[in-house]
Amino acid sequence: MTASPIEKIELGNPNIFFNRELSWIDFNFRVLAEAQDKMNPLLERLKFLCITESNLDEFFMVRVAGLINLKKAGVEEKSLDGKRTSEVLTELFQKVTNMVSEQYTCLDDILNELKQNDILIVQDPADLAGDDIQFVKDYYKREVSSILTPLAIDPSHPFPHILNRTLNLGITLFSDDDKNKVKELFAIVQVPSVLPRFLQLPRANESEARRFFPLEEIIKLHLSDLFYGMNVKQIHTFKIVRDADISINEEQNIGDLLTTMKNELKNRMWGDAIRLDVHSGAGHIRDILRDLLELDDYQVMEIPTLLSLSDLMFFQSLKKTSHLKFSYPVPKSGFAVRKGESIFSEIRKNDQLLHHPYESFKSIEDMLKIASADPKVLAIKMTLYRTSGDSPIVQYLGEAAENGKQVTVLVELKARFDEERNIRWAKKLEDSGVHVVYGVVGLKIHCKMLLIVRREDDKLNRYVHLGTGNYNSTTARFYTDLSLFTANPEITEDAAILFNTITSSGKMPRLSKIHAAPTFLKEEFIRLIERESKNALEKRDARIIFKMNSLVDPDIIMKLYEASQVGVKVDLIIRGICCLRPGIPGVSDNINVRSIIGRYLEHSRIYYFQNAGKSEVYLASADCMPRNFQRRIEVMFPILAEKHKKRINKIFDYLLRDNTQARILNSDGSYTRLMPDDDDPAVNSQIDLVEV
Repeated sequence: MTASPIEKIELGNPNIFFNRELSWIDFNFRVLAEAQDKMNPLLERLKFLCITESNLDEFFMVRVAGLINLKKAGVEEKSLDGKRTSEVLTELFQKVTNMVSEQYTCLDDILNELKQNDILIVQDPADLAGDDIQFVKDYYKREVSSILTPLAIDPSHPFPHILNRTLNLGITLFSDDDKNKVKELFAIVQVPSVLPRFLQLPRANESEARRFFPLEEIIKLHLSDLFYGMNVKQIHTFKIVRDADISINEEQNIGDLLTTMKNELKNRMWGDAIRLDVHSGAGHIRDILRDLLELDDYQVMEIPTLLSLSDLMFFQSLKKTSHLKFSYPVPKSGFAVRKGESIFSEIRKNDQLLHHPYESFKSIEDMLKIASADPKVLAIKMTLYRTSGDSPIVQYLGEAAENGKQVTVLVELKARFDEERNIRWAKKLEDSGVHVVYGVVGLKIHCKMLLIVRREDDKLNRYVHLGTGNYNSTTARFYTDLSLFTANPEITEDAAILFNTITSSGKMPRLSKIHAAPTFLKEEFIRLIERESKNALEKRDARIIFKMNSLVDPDIIMKLYEASQVGVKVDLIIRGICCLRPGIPGVSDNINVRSIIGRYLEHSRIYYFQNAGKSEVYLASADCMPRNFQRRIEVMFPILAEKHKKRINKIFDYLLRDNTQARILNSDGSYTRLMPDDDDPAVNSQIDLVEV
């Protein structure tokens, strides 16, 4: 329903926005719901549970750390929804406390079902048989004891700076001194991360259950070896989550960004503590740790059983468990190369569009492999934001340089939590003769671009790959993304200009077909949304469909509200954070928001504008967030071929009809999961899109 007359909405109105941080927590609850869903295979449920913990830790290490630092500094910033920093923290920790409770209720359920499938985690040493005890003792002496270092805490031994996210034992001990007075001691033992968290206990035959004993329990059984002559009073496991955001003054370090990043990565492990996870009932140990870490009570999470749930990913690698996992279809091969043709001639004849993971990422690797050995290829330019350890991309780039080609790679050293990996790749590429550019001052290179220059018939032709996802063959098996291969002269010219602008630190020009951040991308988004609004006012066809990971930018949200007010139908498919509030009468009642969480991570960014029947479709590396528009180099590029537009329309059709994995965002911020019924047959877009 369109409001009449149109209600004036103001950017500063807190009632039209959701809070960014709290919206993220709601997203992680949707991931947790997949762990709770008994329709999912058991080990997949366990995987989702692990992901919730890993997500939560990273969220605390960056976003929550920033809020706590603001609070410590006495800064009460207001978020879009009008909440002050302290109010956001209070509500956030309440939600996280509820989440932790649900996580461990879910864990109990999963462990019970694992036991029914003959996989058992033995958490109580009393459940060990005699042979088990000897086996554990032998393992401790052979593999564990030499690695451990007990650390006493007293005036002459200050509290050690415990590494971020490591598992530790907090121990109180006592002994009788020479005057028969009881002396209490507090000590810490780090559970070694270089050893497996779970030790498989022996079994008499294959028909017996597989049993696993946690490493921390092994250490607890042998504490007398570490604290000779002392008596243990209490032992409790704990984990510290630290501020891990890296902040560098690039203006001052422009000449040596690589060295600066290496130094900052060392500091990451030693940031201020922002959360303490400790066993419930730790009592005195909890208080000691809280005081030593200078934390407030709200920063302490009491955990009922196993800490560090992400370590349970260990069980994904167990053999003979395929019946407890999703069956993933084998990706289709990429675009076909006809007999007598080459990959380049196929791209030159027609743009090629691939949908990962349904179609193989290998086409990108094949293109690089062929280019690295092709004598007609003169130059290769590429951006690397994240890549995988098993990807041959780095190898092919190195081989291309060794074969005399001009190879330039823009490696983003500031890709969060992949910085160390990227530094290693950068050095390896340099050793092969590749010219490596270490990012851009003040910006992250987040765009996904590959440019190949080839001499053909006495002229130079350019071939470009642009994508919504990273050049990472591992994540390409589980992330949904789209890839465009094109020899379109306008797009390839834009890509060439963009590469040269980045490497020369020049001013970003306005391009012909590609729209790039931080200069023109947001401006183009606003122009395209306003055009749909204008079409609606003129009674022409107007519709917007956006698919992205997060929607945060307030200016884009305001433009979508304005479009809704004049009758534009807006469908938003947003996996994670959404600060837009749908369903506000007279403001956003033409906007529908859905989130799809499932076996694949919805990662593709697709932007559709109906444009009075002359539809325009864009793919992008960017979400609609201030950081993407202002602090990153991003690209949005058009899909020009009608057959590819039709294919993307089919993708949207499945996503918007999904009633199995989709949740609808309500105006109060809650999500409602859709369920099929007799009148609405089941549609699971993540499965059904295999055929599209």
